[in-house]
Amino acid sequence: MAIITGAAQGIGLATAQCYVREGARVALVDINVAKGKASTESLTSQGASAIFEQCDVADQASVERMVAKVVERLGPPDVLVNNAGIAVFRDPLEMTAADWQKCFAVDLDGVWHCCRAVLPHLLKQGKGDIINIASVHSFKIIPHCFPYPIAKHAVMGLTRALAIEYADRNIRVNAIAPGYIGTEIVENIFTEAPDPAALRRETNELHPIKRIGRPDEIAWAAVFLASDEARFMTAECLVIDGGRSTLFHD
Repeated sequence: MAIITGAAQGIGLATAQCYVREGARVALVDINVAKGKASTESLTSQGASAIFEQCDVADQASVERMVAKVVERLGPPDVLVNNAGIAVFRDPLEMTAADWQKCFAVDLDGVWHCCRAVLPHLLKQGKGDIINIASVHSFKIIPHCFPYPIAKHAVMGLTRALAIEYADRNIRVNAIAPGYIGTEIVENIFTEAPDPAALRRETNELHPIKRIGRPDEIAWAAVFLASDEARFMTAECLVIDGGRSTLFHD
């Protein structure tokens, strides 16, 4: 059974769809009740074993309640996919304390809250996988994106630290670093631009592969990392960005 956060849309929903295609039971977790329920109903109408639970990952108590409810309804989890996140881009000296706190509360603390709540179940079962959705911002500093890359760098530190801490107890912790992915949010940015077609072309041209990614291209990597085929992988990160970050290597 897999718990997937930020699963109402985008990469999270695509991950849920791919997991159920492989026969997994899934708990879709999101702060957005309307979208979360609609996405879950779409899966169950096709015969999937899926439930929805509302949760604010920035709130530790909310996460603990969510995990308890999921365990009650579906049993203990085998997999946690930490996908929930927000993009906070601010000028460093104009950013408010609230901006900083919001970014870290969701993008870093939220990942830890979920790991902390799920790990006891994985340890009790003697196995399990945690997959953290990081970002190419975890390795690259892109101008005008502060403080988001700081939080994503920290997610990689958390991933590696937990992986080493629990490696001898059959718990694997890995990450995926997506690049530009065509989620609903990104598509809305294109649509709302003064010249949507021009912005889309410009964005595609940033990538050696000449297009942006699809949510399912991240989702299938999350399936692989939880599979037996990846049993010797831990403390690692799969970068999936169409080759863009390679352009900026030293």
